[in-house]
Amino acid sequence: MNYPYMPKSTALWLIENTALSFEQIADFCGLHELEIKAIADSEKHKIQGLDPIVNGQVAREDIVRCEADPAARLRLFDSIVAAQKAQNKKGVGYTPKLHRQNRLGGVLWIVKNYPELTDGQVARLMRSTNPTVSSIRNKTHKSYSNIHIQSPVVLGLVSESALFDAVEKARKKN
Repeated sequence: MNYPYMPKSTALWLIENTALSFEQIADFCGLHELEIKAIADSEKHKIQGLDPIVNGQVAREDIVRCEADPAARLRLFDSIVAAQKAQNKKGVGYTPKLHRQNRLGGVLWIVKNYPELTDGQVARLMRSTNPTVSSIRNKTHKSYSNIHIQSPVVLGLVSESALFDAVEKARKKN
């Protein structure tokens, strides 16, 4: 399934500017309905709404159609879907500042779930360094006690296909 860029910002804009149901917004943005409700209930938003119409991700007519029919679902433009597929093939290239702090948790997740990967493979996947990966693997990293283990695929730090390709290569070598 393909989701819009910056799904929480897009969800905030859809909540504030449309009559779509939480279920429709959650389905379009790839978030859970409870996350949508939490965004809607929040007094202060730490995020800024992002207009998917201006960004060329969805048409105004599609939103109007979905507002009229609660069973209807929004769809990304085919050009956005194609761009995301091309991006997933080459892997994620840029790590936003927001996710950089999560990189260590992603490294820890990979090390725990795929111990067959070498430090170099993990470093390449996560755009980190061999010493960082090694210190996390050995539990000697200076921030080890503060690392929150999280899937890097869910965080968008690495594509699922790139992770599985690396695991496949490592398993073939062993």
